[in-house]
Amino acid sequence: MLFSSKNVLDKTIPVPLYYQLKKIILEYIQFNHKNIEEPIPTETEIGEYFNVSRPTVRQAINELVVEGYLYRIKSKGTFITKPKIKQGFLSSLDNFYSEMHKQGLTPSTKVISVTVMESDREISEALSIPIESKVVKLSRLRYADQDPIVLVTTYLPQNKCPDIETKDLMNRSLYDILETDYTYRIASAKRSIESILATEIEAEALNIKKGSAIQYIESKVYLLDGTAIEYSQAFYRGDRNKFSFEVKRE
Repeated sequence: MLFSSKNVLDKTIPVPLYYQLKKIILEYIQFNHKNIEEPIPTETEIGEYFNVSRPTVRQAINELVVEGYLYRIKSKGTFITKPKIKQGFLSSLDNFYSEMHKQGLTPSTKVISVTVMESDREISEALSIPIESKVVKLSRLRYADQDPIVLVTTYLPQNKCPDIETKDLMNRSLYDILETDYTYRIASAKRSIESILATEIEAEALNIKKGSAIQYIESKVYLLDGTAIEYSQAFYRGDRNKFSFEVKRE
């Protein structure tokens, strides 16, 4: 066991033992347990090492499971959750490939479908176009190190990007295609985020359980002249993504 000799529980202070143990286990899984494919020590082993009851150990581990640091596999043990990907998506217009490369991850994309359809009221309002206008619907599953991270459906006004369905949407960034092939200048975006539960569709695509917490983000992207060029609906795995943004006081 790789717990440090300095990791001891102090039974003389008013801090609950399970909480002290939780902090020790958290430090252990962050800095000492290198192989996430191997389970951490069992509840019995941890209890014997620190001379505490098994319920105390279980409470500490349960909280780390709830907080997303650990997960259990029946008959196999307790494992460390893969670290969350820090997303700057809410505060920048960087593309997915660039975001992943910055974190040392290998991005890839699976194009699920590309179709031309007539816009309904929701899509028309988002893109400021008449109802039943022709739009390109692009559905993609994005990966980081071969793990599915986000399922995204994008709508683009067809008259502003004709034949975009013939472009290499699997290996090229959509923004790169819009700016390089169509000479647009993407300038701004409005985004909203909320926590929802995965339906069967999102769960199957993202390899998670139905009802798992996911982050749903709607985006409206604009060109320099204020024209809407993209409306997207993205479903991010809650267990693999962490969003951050900078707020400045005016």
